[in-house]
Amino acid sequence: MKEMAFTVSQSFVDEDVNDESLSGIVARAIKFDAPLVPIGDMIHALELFHGPTMAFKDFGARFMAGLLGHFAQDLNREITILVATSGDTGSAVANGFLNVPGTRVIVLYPKGKVSDIQERQFTTLGSNITALEVDGTFDDCQRMVKEAFLDSTLRSKLFLTSANSINIARLIPQSFYYFHAYAQLNAPDLPVIFAVPSGNFGNLTGGLIAKRMGLPVAKFVACTNVNDIVPEYLTSGAFNPRPSLHTISNAMDVGNPSNFARLLDMYDKDHARMAADITGMAFTDEETRAAMRAVYEERGYVLDPHGAVGYLGLKEYARQYGILAGVFLETAHPGKFREVVEATLNITLPLPPTLEAFNKGRKQSLPMTTEFSDFKEYLLNLIAP
Repeated sequence: MKEMAFTVSQSFVDEDVNDESLSGIVARAIKFDAPLVPIGDMIHALELFHGPTMAFKDFGARFMAGLLGHFAQDLNREITILVATSGDTGSAVANGFLNVPGTRVIVLYPKGKVSDIQERQFTTLGSNITALEVDGTFDDCQRMVKEAFLDSTLRSKLFLTSANSINIARLIPQSFYYFHAYAQLNAPDLPVIFAVPSGNFGNLTGGLIAKRMGLPVAKFVACTNVNDIVPEYLTSGAFNPRPSLHTISNAMDVGNPSNFARLLDMYDKDHARMAADITGMAFTDEETRAAMRAVYEERGYVLDPHGAVGYLGLKEYARQYGILAGVFLETAHPGKFREVVEATLNITLPLPPTLEAFNKGRKQSLPMTTEFSDFKEYLLNLIAP
């Protein structure tokens, strides 16, 4: 997979990072596999949870940390990375950038709306990682991060960048595993469908980048929970962002996806062209739980709630259109959503040692309101007098 990742990333950064440095960045970032696991008749789970925080965002966060660490060597000032998270982004970015020289990470997350283990993965680290516990929703966190980038005072005093998927350096490595999955599938004569659990739509955008580079994907299924803003657009052509609703697949609780603007740009705002490549589907918590139970009873395979939404999308696409080769993205280890999984499947789910280790840390977070002025004041106070 490292060789494939190097070749893909080389197409994007060849003019800015020499091959030797890029090879080192890839080697340090991609130290884990993304295996394809058969779940049914030509239906496979792409397991993206074998990295250090056991979620797909390890690919993007670690690669991005390597790139920014490389560029930070040429700068004479600290890079401040802002990241809004509904769960896995915060943990992946925090662990990817932990102790990276020349960087400081500030994670904003919605109070009470991420799982306990997700919260511990970015609030127990200390060092150059700070967690702000926002008394609001993920959309509030995301809004404040975006406002910070538009604020001329902050831009003049701090070297700001984002670790959310609005940063293209996060999306490039998310194309790696689509190529890897296709190679493992080894079905060059069959149309391949990817079902992608979607919240901010960065993961889907990574797949579309792979398709633009030549990967022969027949269709993408954009799978959401009841926060169905993009599936609604794909059906009706109307984009209606609204406050997000809390679900058991909390990492997808997004009411105004950041990458929707990028999707529009990729398709020149042509709804018909986008709908030709992407089918949107949305599912309730009840449907998600039913899928988790069915797969466990029939296959003995434990889905996390987000992977279950992807599985539902693939099954529904097969029912409506037929399918010859299907892959759904299993984006996080089920242990990250232990309470939901155990209650749904009526089992005791042991945590892998990687996750168990985070439970031993002490939570360190700072309270934050949803007022941008308070967040701005906090950032300005970071500047040494």
